[in-house]
Amino acid sequence: MKLQRRVMEILDKGEDGDRASLWCDRVITVMVILNVIAVVLETVPWLEHLEHTLFVRFEIFSIAFFSIEFLLRLWSSGARFGAGRAWEGRKAYLLSFSGIVDLVSILPFYLQMLFPGLDLRVLRILRLVRLLKLSHYSSAIEDLVEAVRAERRAFGATLYLLSIALTLTSALMYYAEGAAQPEKLASIPHAMYWSAITLTTVGYGDVSPVTPIGQLISVFTALLGVSTVAMLTGIVASSFANQVARRRVVYEAELREALKDGHISKSEEVELARLSERFDFTEQQLADMRAEVEEEIAPRKPDR
Repeated sequence: MKLQRRVMEILDKGEDGDRASLWCDRVITVMVILNVIAVVLETVPWLEHLEHTLFVRFEIFSIAFFSIEFLLRLWSSGARFGAGRAWEGRKAYLLSFSGIVDLVSILPFYLQMLFPGLDLRVLRILRLVRLLKLSHYSSAIEDLVEAVRAERRAFGATLYLLSIALTLTSALMYYAEGAAQPEKLASIPHAMYWSAITLTTVGYGDVSPVTPIGQLISVFTALLGVSTVAMLTGIVASSFANQVARRRVVYEAELREALKDGHISKSEEVELARLSERFDFTEQQLADMRAEVEEEIAPRKPDR
């Protein structure tokens, strides 16, 4: 159990002072970046002759590396919930976002081995999923999902308005320009492509209005898109700010409780470390929060 827990600590995000874990983080990060570079370079025509030599050898090495990592994570996660609950820990890992990413990143290779007669080249794009393995060491994706979830009502309402705008403006453009551009705006679904590009203010220019009424609709659509996209951006940004504030409140409350008796016990130190890792605070943030809490609870000197 101790060995499993130690392996789990090494494979998880490294902490200051744990050199083995920090080096493990660096090695895995470098491997992920090299794999993404390899997938990108495989599509370069003048490098195609290397596909069956350097790229294939590197892919086999990568599969072996990530397979060992996956098995070690699966084995060590048995210590997550303590003795006698190994299966629960492994099940939790397999069903987690990180576990699914780890499995999907190596699955295409083994599927190709099991079914050599099938053309599974399309599954090779799944190797780019390895880029998500970096989420082991960053909470960015989880933070985004949590931010959207926290403001799901406002986010859903804005998406609803955006869908109305998409349907309305595409219908208006079809009836205004369909006769003038039958090859580009043959139906309302065709016009939805133009509407989506205009609402998001991308504007490729491959479909543009040629009639005065169509140009007027385009201006209206662009202004509507600026408003709705700004609302979505503002909702997510506001949710991120609120999330950071809530995390500070939770950590400071735990720290304040721990410092009530003047010192932090071992169990309290472990809990604070768990929270700081979960909330992904920097050392400077932790130091600032501790200084604020210590100043707050310090006994005030009587006025002279």
